[in-house]
Amino acid sequence: MIGVDWGTSSLRAYRLDPQGRVLERRETARGILHVAGGEFPRVLAEVLSDWLEQEHEILVSGMAGSRQGWVEVPYRDCPAGVAELAESLVSVDFMPGRRVRIVPGLSCLDASGVVDVMRGEETQILGVLDHLPAQASVCLPGTHSKWVQLVGGRILGFDTHMTGEVFSVLRQHSLLGRMMTAVPVAEDAFRQGVRRAWEAGGLLHHLFGVRSRGLLGLLSAEESGAYLSGILIGHEVTGRPPLSGPIYLLGNPDLVGLYAWALDEAGVHAQVLPSDAAALGHHRLAQGA
Repeated sequence: MIGVDWGTSSLRAYRLDPQGRVLERRETARGILHVAGGEFPRVLAEVLSDWLEQEHEILVSGMAGSRQGWVEVPYRDCPAGVAELAESLVSVDFMPGRRVRIVPGLSCLDASGVVDVMRGEETQILGVLDHLPAQASVCLPGTHSKWVQLVGGRILGFDTHMTGEVFSVLRQHSLLGRMMTAVPVAEDAFRQGVRRAWEAGGLLHHLFGVRSRGLLGLLSAEESGAYLSGILIGHEVTGRPPLSGPIYLLGNPDLVGLYAWALDEAGVHAQVLPSDAAALGHHRLAQGA
């Protein structure tokens, strides 16, 4: 089969054998933001190219199933697991004689009754179920970080934090960003930012402190970005209910490393999950279907 993780900014494709092992992988920057309406079949055919010479089951997860994607696939309510998602796959025309099936996202209500949604992360989580205990908390760092609660292999609920997007906006479009140099993250400065997030004053006051510390030479241009990242991730971590470990981390290794540092500052053990989660999740959904 072929699994396709089609997100906002990138597309990752995996060719899998019957046991779910990854035989080949491909990645391109043709995320849904870079694909015009009606062009999804053509773009996918170009990416998969020679893989299509054989008959394959093709599953697509992620933002391709969103309102801005190939076709909007309705969200499934939580709690949900393999069975609920597999029965809700939506089949769409791909090329003459070929169809693909698109994975739905999930929705839930937070403690205040406000709706939250995800697309793509649910497939990644299904791919790592074998590495999780019966009851687990999983954090998926990213542009919109997800904190997910699972029991018995089913997603009970989750909450989303726009930490990555806020960092990007501040880094690129604010006075704070003009004082920063893009370099590898300085761990000491990052951890200082995390600890600052636990002090009085609130997020908006803490953010201005990035500028004032830089102006007075207390933060270098190389350290300021790491300090800002630590403040934002620190507020994300401290804004949650009391944490007890382990917290399972799933996603980009660089981001996972930052969250592991932040959790370490909070005295919480972090455990990193395998990186091929999306491919394994596609295989599990295909079996369930």
